Amino acid sequence: MAWLKRRFQYIFGSTKGLILFVSALIALETAFMGMLSGPMAEWGIRDFWIRLWGMKLEPAHREARIIFLYHTFAIGVIALETYMITGLVKMKEWHKAGINAVMTVGYLMVLIFGLGFAYWGENWAFHGLFLFGLSLVFFAGMWLAYALWPWAKEYRLPEGSPYWRLPGGIDGERLAFFVMAVATLISAIYGAVPGSYFGNGFEVFLSEDMIRIPERSALELAIVGHLHIMLVDIAVAAMLIVFRWVDFKGRLHPWATFMTIIGTIIISVGAWMVVPFRDIAHKVINVGAMFLMLASLLLTIYTWRKQIEVGLRKMGVQGKATLGQRLKALLMDPLPVGATWQMMYMNVVVTAPGVFMAIKLDMLRDWLLREERIGLVGHWHVLSAIIATILLLYYADVVGLKGKIRKWYGWTMVVASDIAFAAATLFYTKRIYVTESQQQPLVNAVMWTLDIALFLVLVIVAALFVWRLVDLFKPEGKWTEEWHDPTFKPIFTEEEAR
Repeated sequence: MAWLKRRFQYIFGSTKGLILFVSALIALETAFMGMLSGPMAEWGIRDFWIRLWGMKLEPAHREARIIFLYHTFAIGVIALETYMITGLVKMKEWHKAGINAVMTVGYLMVLIFGLGFAYWGENWAFHGLFLFGLSLVFFAGMWLAYALWPWAKEYRLPEGSPYWRLPGGIDGERLAFFVMAVATLISAIYGAVPGSYFGNGFEVFLSEDMIRIPERSALELAIVGHLHIMLVDIAVAAMLIVFRWVDFKGRLHPWATFMTIIGTIIISVGAWMVVPFRDIAHKVINVGAMFLMLASLLLTIYTWRKQIEVGLRKMGVQGKATLGQRLKALLMDPLPVGATWQMMYMNVVVTAPGVFMAIKLDMLRDWLLREERIGLVGHWHVLSAIIATILLLYYADVVGLKGKIRKWYGWTMVVASDIAFAAATLFYTKRIYVTESQQQPLVNAVMWTLDIALFLVLVIVAALFVWRLVDLFKPEGKWTEEWHDPTFKPIFTEEEAR
C-alpha cells in the first residue's frame, strides 16, 4: 500500500495536490449534475440518471436544491482560490498547512452532505453537517485573512522594490489580498444571517423570482446582496491570482492595485447597502465596478506587453518589430493572454449587458417575467463561467502544459468559451432585437452554438483531468515533480514568488 500512501500524501499534503483534487471534484460534480439539465431532460437522459442514482427530487423543493448546488460549486471555487493564494503569497508554513487542511475538510463536508441532503432525501443530520462544513470554511477564511496581514514586518518590501510599496514598506498587493479576504468574510456573514432565519418566518426563494415584487423584506434583500457580492469577491480573488501569476510590477502596478483595493471596498459597501439604502446601492456598485474594470485593463496591458517582449526574444527579433511580428509574439502563449483577454471580454458579455439592463429597468418591465428571469440568470452564469475559464487557464500553467498541447488547450478554452458566452448573451438579451413571434430561428441558432461550444470546453477540460489521472498512476509521474517542487513560479520570470 506504499504507492497509495505516497499519492495520498501528495494530494492532501501539497498545495498543488489539493488544487488538482478540488479541481477534479468540481469538474466531476459539473458532469454529474449536468445530466439533470434541460437538454438531458429533452433526450430522456435525466429521468434515467435520477433512477440510476436513486435521487429523490421533490418538485416543491426545487429552489432549495438549487441553492445547495450553488453553494457546493461556490465553496469549491473558494477552496481552489484559497489553495492558489496560499501557494502564491508568502506566509508561514504552519499557516499555509492549517488553512489548507481546514478548508479541505470544510469543503468536503459541504459537498458531500449538502448534495446528500438536497438530492438523496432530507436527512437533517446531513443538513447540520453541511452547516458545520460552511463554518469550517469561514474559519479557514478568517485564518487566511490573519495570515495575509500586510503590516507584519517580515512581509514588508525593501526600498527600490518594483512592486507597489506603501509607507513603511507595506506590500500594496498583499493589502489588496487582505481587503479581498475581509470583504469576502463580511459578505459571507451577510448571507449567513438571513440563512439562520430559515424556518422562522423566512422561506427559501431564488433571487430571480423576486424581481417584480415591489416590497421585499430586509432578509430577502440581504440574500440578493450576498449573491452578487460573493461572485464579485471570487472574481477579485481570481484577478489578484493573475497579478501574481504574471509577476505584475512596474509603473502600472500601483495604479492597478490601488484601484483593486478601492473598487473592492466600494462595490462591497454598495452590495451591503442593498438592505438600508436599496435605491442608491446599485449606483455605488457601478462606481466600484468601474474601478475594478480599470484595474483589469491595466493588468491586461502589462501582461500583453510582457508576452510580446518574451515572444519577440524567442523569435530572435532585434530592433523595432513589425505589427505582424508583435501580433505573432502576443499569440505565442494563449494562457496568460487568454486569461487577461477573458477579463476584457467579460465587459462585453457581462458588464455592458448588465449595466444596460440596470439602466433600462422600465424597458424590462415590458418583457415577460420569463424573459427578465432569463436575462438575470444568464448574466450571473456567464460571469461565473468566465471566472472558471481564467482559473483553468492558470491551472494549465501550474501543471506545466507545454508546446502544441498548451496551445491547443489554451486556444480551445478561450475561443470555444467566448463563442458560448456570446451565444448565451444573445439568448438572454434577445427581446431587445427580436419579437417573441420571430425569435425561434435565433433561439435555435444560439442554442446549437452554445451547446457545441460548451461541449468543446468540457472535452478539453476532461482531457486535462484524464491526463492527470493517468499520470497519478505512474510511479514517477509529473505528480512527483509537483510534490517535490511546491513553488508557484511567475510565468514571465524565474524569480521566487513574493
